Amino acid sequence: MVLAFIGGFSIMSIELLAGRMLAPFFGSSIYVWGSIITVFMLSLSLGYLLGGRLSVRAPSLRKFGYIFLAAGATITPLLLAGNVIMEAVFAAVEDPRYGSLLASVALFFIPTVAMGTISPYAVRLLVDTVGHSGQVAGFLYFVSTLGSALGTLLTSFYFVLWFEVTQILISLGLALIACGLAAIVFGRGTTESA
Repeated sequence: MVLAFIGGFSIMSIELLAGRMLAPFFGSSIYVWGSIITVFMLSLSLGYLLGGRLSVRAPSLRKFGYIFLAAGATITPLLLAGNVIMEAVFAAVEDPRYGSLLASVALFFIPTVAMGTISPYAVRLLVDTVGHSGQVAGFLYFVSTLGSALGTLLTSFYFVLWFEVTQILISLGLALIACGLAAIVFGRGTTESA
């Protein structure tokens, strides 16, 4: 449950930071936010699909840990090349509608797909009987959405005032990687499901 909470927290925190990152190049109009939200929603939907598919192939806590490691690692390009990518997109497409959409895809598509795989995979790990699957899924999505709400509030009300965007992204990446490592370590003691 803690892992689902951190996953939800990270998704919404990064989505809010996306607006801060794109603003110097494309502004913060409804077009920019429409682009960000569209890319995050489409990426999450693909991540949910991928997570569901991955969860049927011998799911384990260790494999779940690798999903978190991948999610944390995919934040690295945002840190290393975010401005370069946005400058290149802005030079090619100055229209804030299409430029922000293209920049959002280039920067946030892969990390959000990776983070989207977390919830369905977590559901599969926690469901022990079909009769309880709805209850488990409901509670897990409650925890994940609670994390998203807290990530939204803390990022928008406090983090952006106290820290630079890169510092927040580094912290989120490290939190995801720490969760992944913890899952891998704790998963070593358990047997993999068939």
